[in-house]
Amino acid sequence: MFKENRSDVLHGILLIVLFSFSAFYIAEFDFVKRLSFSPLIVGIILGMLYANSLRNKLPQTWVPGIKFCTKEILRAGIVLYGFKLTFQQVMEIGLPAIIADVLIIAGTLFIGLLVGKILRIDRETALMTSTGSAICGAAAVLGAEPVVKCAPHKTAVAVSTVVIFGTISMFLYPVLYRSGILDLNDQAMAIYTGSTLHEVAHVVGAGNAMDAAGGHVADAATITKMIRVMMLAPVLVIMSLCLARVKKGGKGGSAEKSKITIPWFAFGFLAIIGVNSVLQAASFIPESVLEPTIGFINNLDTFLLTMAMTALGAETSFDKFKQAGAKPFVLAAIIYVWLLGGGYLIAKYLI
Repeated sequence: MFKENRSDVLHGILLIVLFSFSAFYIAEFDFVKRLSFSPLIVGIILGMLYANSLRNKLPQTWVPGIKFCTKEILRAGIVLYGFKLTFQQVMEIGLPAIIADVLIIAGTLFIGLLVGKILRIDRETALMTSTGSAICGAAAVLGAEPVVKCAPHKTAVAVSTVVIFGTISMFLYPVLYRSGILDLNDQAMAIYTGSTLHEVAHVVGAGNAMDAAGGHVADAATITKMIRVMMLAPVLVIMSLCLARVKKGGKGGSAEKSKITIPWFAFGFLAIIGVNSVLQAASFIPESVLEPTIGFINNLDTFLLTMAMTALGAETSFDKFKQAGAKPFVLAAIIYVWLLGGGYLIAKYLI
């Protein structure tokens, strides 16, 4: 990247930094908080507004800086995301949450790829859309992007499906809980919520609404969700191996080995979870030192991921959304039905 004119590259990065600061500021508005839109989501919206308005009026030489944010900054953000998690969280809620998360992730990816094939959606779009619904929303889509190597507008489409259906769920689940339509106790409802909602913010928002109605759902739901987030790394490794296993050849239909893309940042993500687990268990470190330090790192990580999302949005015009068509959203809707129905059956009868 730095073989390009360094000042132009830095101009591109600075542009994304300024947009990201704006995203953080807007995310603090009350109505944005009520929607549980994180700075990441606000960032991609700002990026897309820029892509469809000012993009053609600014120097093209800034583009390498924007692309740097979609790659290197993204990987750094995914690695540091591990500071939000600990292995101790897995032990707190135990095997039921792990089983539910594994079944939901495997089922979502399988159904997503199968339905995507039936709808004749390209593999990259189907995989990105399925990954976002299966694991942890926008963060999972960002994590999968370097492995799948899809066009930025396909990443933006996948993130859009997460925003739409995740936001619907955040308001729908508390209604279903309060009305008694879902015949689940608090523990089962927590696992259902944590294993099926898209974003961590969606889980927190729905869980708090249920707790306000007299339940005890939020904490267990959030832990279930964080266990699901931990599964991002192994899923990315498996995804990389599967994508590289066989690549169709030429006219003869022969198969040839494809280069394996090792998502090293996924291993860094796991390593950071391990480091954070040790730090949280270390009694000799004063909380007055540890908590502010981890808090600073988490805020920095959110900013880096916001930069990545903003840069991806800046590479996405509405014309590219038109090219994608309605099929990805139909796919996301079918996956959503599976999450609602399949997740309920798992929570009710298998946990």
